[in-house]
Amino acid sequence: MTATSPAARPGSSAQPGPAPITRPADALAALVAGNRRFVSGRPEHGHDVAAAAATSGGQQPHAVVLGCIDSRVPLEAIFDQTFGSICVVRSGGEVVDRAVLGSISFAVSALGVPLIMVLGHARCGAVAATVDAVRSGERPDGDLGYLVDEITPAVQAVGPEDPDAAEKAMRVHVTRTVRRLRDMPGVAQAVAAGRVDVVGAVYDLDTGWVEQLP
Repeated sequence: MTATSPAARPGSSAQPGPAPITRPADALAALVAGNRRFVSGRPEHGHDVAAAAATSGGQQPHAVVLGCIDSRVPLEAIFDQTFGSICVVRSGGEVVDRAVLGSISFAVSALGVPLIMVLGHARCGAVAATVDAVRSGERPDGDLGYLVDEITPAVQAVGPEDPDAAEKAMRVHVTRTVRRLRDMPGVAQAVAAGRVDVVGAVYDLDTGWVEQLP
C-alpha cells in the first residue's frame, strides 16, 4: 500500500497517466463502462507488464471494491480496470472484519478514493452455507463460523425457509454491508460532504453483468 503520486520515477520511461477521477459519480461511471466493455467482449485493459510498469511510481485509484473470494469473480477483469485503477478487498461473502475496515479506511483516507463498492454475486457459497446452518441449527466450528455469524442476520431477514433464501439474503447482506461502511468513522463525514459514495451491486455469474442495487 503506497500513497504516492503517479508521477514517473526519475530516469524511468513511465509517463503520467490521465487526470485522476475524484468525483463519486465519475468513479461509478468508470466501473459501469468497464463492465459493459467486459460483457461485450471488448475490454481495453489486460495484464500487460507495460501497464504495470507505468504505474510503478505511485497510484491514484478511483474506487475500492469489496468482493467475495470466489474465483469466478476477478474484480479487475469484470470491471475492465487496469493497474492502479481500483483497490480490491476480498473476503468470503464480503464479510467485514477489522482488516477489511482498515483496508477501506486506508483507501479513503490515504489514497483518496471517491467510491466504495460492495459487490455480491449469484450462487455465493458463503451465503448458501449460512442458509444451511440456519435451517439446521448447526453452526460451523472455527473461523468459518464467523462468516456464518456475520451473514446470518440477512438470512433471518428474508426467512431461511424461503426457496430463494440464498439469493435474497445475498442482496440483503450487501445492502447491510453498504450501510455499515457508510457509518465508518471518516467515511461518514466524507459521504456527508459528497466526497465519497458507498454503493452495493451484484455480479451475475452467467452473463457477466453487474447490477447496481438501490
